[in-house]
Amino acid sequence: MTRKTINIKGQLLDLSYPLVMGILNVTPDSFYSGSRKETEEDIITRVREILNQGGTIIDIGAQSTRPTSTLLTADEEIERLKFALPIINREFPDAILSIDTFYSRVVRFCVEEHGVAIINDISGGELDKDMFKTVAELNVPYILMHMRGTPQTMKDLTDYDNLIQDIFYYFSQKIAELRLLGVNDIILDPGFGFSKTLDQNYELMASLRGFSIFDMPLLVGVSRKRMIANLLGTTPAESLNGTTVLNTFAIENGANILRVHDVREAVEAVKIVKKLEDYKF
Repeated sequence: MTRKTINIKGQLLDLSYPLVMGILNVTPDSFYSGSRKETEEDIITRVREILNQGGTIIDIGAQSTRPTSTLLTADEEIERLKFALPIINREFPDAILSIDTFYSRVVRFCVEEHGVAIINDISGGELDKDMFKTVAELNVPYILMHMRGTPQTMKDLTDYDNLIQDIFYYFSQKIAELRLLGVNDIILDPGFGFSKTLDQNYELMASLRGFSIFDMPLLVGVSRKRMIANLLGTTPAESLNGTTVLNTFAIENGANILRVHDVREAVEAVKIVKKLEDYKF
């Protein structure tokens, strides 16, 4: 059975009931324009919205990971976070914060100086050789995502011998590396939209239940992504309904955390799915 807790600053966070992670982008260029928050007022309003609508975790990103984005340095990420993190900690001191970064220096800054509790690394440690060691030293939960290359090159790296088997092998290797370093709290993210074609994204979603073999919490992040907009012929701004459909499927197939822009809708999806489970034979 999948382990249903992670350690957050000495307290166990229960994942037996799926949680919602709300996205806060302190960037000017995230793919979904509605998620960009750069002023103090916007940041406070967004965090309050996530918490009031039932979100449990605030996932803070200071760098866009869309294919057309420009790669920022660790110093540039830190400069953006120096503005945002003190505001969040001042206004919401009890909030559980996650940092979306692939730089170990950013991780150390966020955890040691601002109490960030979870590391969300899209690169699985591939873009910074010190990431795994840093996570182990800081003793924080780590979200391990599957991706090939970088956000700028990933769209050209979609050739797999067997998509699901290759992803499982990737996770097996990475988990072994993390375990050897003493990292206990690992959350798996299949990496929807990263190094995968439209059809591969849906094959991956249809295979979601297979990730139970790892016996680890599972995070699903499909919010307003191109896999929805391109299939339906819409835009990210018009992709809320499609997002909710996929989030519902994900909950039914083992997701423990949903990473979303639209918190209220995701929380409602969780409530409805879990209510239906009360009546399953």
